[in-house]
Amino acid sequence: MKNLFLICGLMIATLAAAAVRIGDITTYPNTTPTSLTGYGLVVGLAGTGDGSKSSFTPQAFSSMMKKFGLEVDASKLKLKNVAAVMITCEMPPGSKLGSRLDALVSSLGDASSLQGGTLLRSVLLDPWGEAVAEVQGPISIGGFNYESSGSRVSQNHAVVGRIPNGVILFADGERLPAPADTFVMTLHQPDLQMSVRIIDAINEAYPGAADVMDPATVVVRIPDALISASERFGFQAAIADITVDPVASDRIVINERTGTLVVGTGVTLMPAAIAHGNLTVEISDQPIISQPNAFNESGSTIVERQSKISVEHAGVGLKEISGAASVGDVAKMLNSLGVSPRDMIAIFQGLKEAGALQAQLVII
Repeated sequence: MKNLFLICGLMIATLAAAAVRIGDITTYPNTTPTSLTGYGLVVGLAGTGDGSKSSFTPQAFSSMMKKFGLEVDASKLKLKNVAAVMITCEMPPGSKLGSRLDALVSSLGDASSLQGGTLLRSVLLDPWGEAVAEVQGPISIGGFNYESSGSRVSQNHAVVGRIPNGVILFADGERLPAPADTFVMTLHQPDLQMSVRIIDAINEAYPGAADVMDPATVVVRIPDALISASERFGFQAAIADITVDPVASDRIVINERTGTLVVGTGVTLMPAAIAHGNLTVEISDQPIISQPNAFNESGSTIVERQSKISVEHAGVGLKEISGAASVGDVAKMLNSLGVSPRDMIAIFQGLKEAGALQAQLVII
């Protein structure tokens, strides 16, 4: 298990040569979804709702009851089967009245689980405060959370769930206009080399159609022969379907909290020598008993304690590693040291400082 992460990196490197669609690594103008948010109440919980610490839940419940002609004192409510939640949803551009979308429901208070709950009708607002949708329905959490007499059994995160197709739009989303003479594509991760590869692939299919503006922006010209909106949308879709070879990543991502290490396919090593080991210090305390001679009434038993310290340094001496031109070679070189992923993290940082590692270290 100790070399699992680098072995996985080697397996992924084998698949790195697969081409990717331009549409999967870029964003077209006016195609960013609109975020919708709302506030609501989930009912039908089996005693796992908000406790007395969540004062806003009784207030919201009391306000809702007033709409049904019932006067309820919020200060006297103890709602164990009700939970206040925030609702979020993303509305794609071009969405129409009556379209259905999924909603994400997240607990606001101290509810322990939303399992079995049903969200009451709630209104969703766009970023400008306009009501554009409503949502309600049973919540799916994909897990469970049971507590009894201090014992607890849970699976997955029980205070966040989804309502599939629970959102109904009562207003049209932002209209997606047909591209004019040109349209712009923005790379999700700006990279000049990738931008050049994209325009080369486009110009191979449509000569002279694409130019690079900067590492994140590619401009594509639409042929004059394409006049109608359907033809221009079709051309835009055809551009998105063109494939390019991805640029090899030269990053090493390190998560010291979990000991996770992910090595990109573009990482290389220069020849270097490494010595790495673990220092173990053990301190033991042993009693030494001194007793007087037999029939000696003036003597007494004396107990003294003697400490013993041992130091063990485990590890190999200075070991030379040859250069590595691929992530597979890097994995083989470091696996040959017989160290754990956490030790590899320290080794990578040392190699970077020594100038032997040709990569970017990203610590998360």
